[in-house]
Amino acid sequence: MSTIFTKIVNGEIPCYKVAEDARFLAFLDVNPNAVGHTLCIPKNAVDKIFEMNEEDYLGLMQFARKVAIALEKAVPCKRIGMAVIGLEVPHAHVHLIPLNEMDEMRFQNKVKLEMEAFEALAKKIQSFL
Repeated sequence: MSTIFTKIVNGEIPCYKVAEDARFLAFLDVNPNAVGHTLCIPKNAVDKIFEMNEEDYLGLMQFARKVAIALEKAVPCKRIGMAVIGLEVPHAHVHLIPLNEMDEMRFQNKVKLEMEAFEALAKKIQSFL
């Protein structure tokens, strides 16, 4: 099944890449809840996170942890929130969201950024990896 995330992995759709290894990819959400909202995905398309085999699931969590630590250094916040919802795109993904208040986890209020801001933010997060 080809999803928007599969197209991002394949380079068919551009993204603001934060981190990548052989199995996982992290990129900025283009419709973020907060500045720095990042998605971590497995490159291998799996619909539901709990359908992932144990090795890939644990690998995704380790990858997301590494990205979250860099994200917290790059974006001033009280903490990094993590959510796994999975209703928007049928491809397992982890949301990492810099939090200063609970409303930033509700997926209702969105922030707008210009392309240059996304690019600079991705580079800043990368600098802490």
